[in-house]
Amino acid sequence: MKIVIKIIEIIGSSDKSWEVAARNAVLEVAKTVKHLIGVDVVNFTASVKDGKIIKYKATCKIAFEVQD
Repeated sequence: MKIVIKIIEIIGSSDKSWEVAARNAVLEVAKTVKHLIGVDVVNFTASVKDGKIIKYKATCKIAFEVQD
């Protein structure tokens, strides 16, 4: 039995935290992609306005098993 894993990269966002931004990325991918097996958060960024963070962004690599 062979196992094939595919990885996609997505950026999640949140106005609350980087953790919620990463969670949002996984939740959005899970709506259309099945068999998710892991996530690697590779970068954190943010948008700033008037010296305050207004949007947190998490760049995520999400892995899923390719099914026949």
